[in-house]
Amino acid sequence: MRVAFIGLGNMGGPMCGHLVHAGFEVTAFDIDAGALGRAVAAGALGAGSVADCARGAAALITMLPAPPQVEQVWLADGGVVSALEPGSLAVDMSTSSTAVGARLVRAARERRIDVLDAPVAGQSIGAKAGTLAIYVGGPEEAFARARPLFEAMGDPKRIFHLGGHGAGYTVKLLLNLLWFIQSVAVGEVLSVGVRAGVSLDSLHGALIGSPANSVFLERDVRMVLDDGDYDEAFPMRLVTKDLGLVLDLAREAGVPVELSALVEQIHWRARALYGDDAGQISAVRLYEDLAGLQLRLRRS
Repeated sequence: MRVAFIGLGNMGGPMCGHLVHAGFEVTAFDIDAGALGRAVAAGALGAGSVADCARGAAALITMLPAPPQVEQVWLADGGVVSALEPGSLAVDMSTSSTAVGARLVRAARERRIDVLDAPVAGQSIGAKAGTLAIYVGGPEEAFARARPLFEAMGDPKRIFHLGGHGAGYTVKLLLNLLWFIQSVAVGEVLSVGVRAGVSLDSLHGALIGSPANSVFLERDVRMVLDDGDYDEAFPMRLVTKDLGLVLDLAREAGVPVELSALVEQIHWRARALYGDDAGQISAVRLYEDLAGLQLRLRRS
């Protein structure tokens, strides 16, 4: 199968490499010449445009920063929908919106192109390791066609077919929301506890052993607690983008989400203080600064 892959950033670059290593014939494109060069060095064939990349491919994958880029690559003049052949498969693995996704499906249907939305979770670490979780929306038949591609990039046990078009986008936005809520909550709890006189080692260990434990508390926040690393591989400009998308989703669903709105504003505050490129766990940094401390574990 010849696969076109567009979007070779911190996530897309390793994902493209896994497809090459799995034996797929991959043509790649990115507007960043350095990223494209790395994909070519890993075994992909470089293309000069999105249309050149997509032309003749049996399957297309896009992994792009935000809905405007997704819509531009798919639907603009010279976009991939016009370049793909009828009967091909097009998969957007970006974290995007259901509204943009619906426009992609309508345009692709006119050309008899099967579409899936299949955003991922697992951070850049999971992209490099090939252990991503993948959340898929779209027809069952298209999902079956795409499964070998997904298994090359992700954990076969965590590839979820969730329903029709848009279901993948929806679940990914909601899990991101829950993760960012936990980032704020953990930052608050640890800062209050340490300022109240409990050692961070004792507090963190007690919380992990309690009913309040979570994957974020036990594993993800350790980047901060062990190394002072706020995970710049996923920057705050994308965090606030995702939170804005999930608030749009909640409004469309008619559900009031006061907590989610507050969490979005806390992350916007962190972005304003630390910059667009600050790491995605910068909400914890915000509480460190407000409490006048650094949350660092003593144990190895």
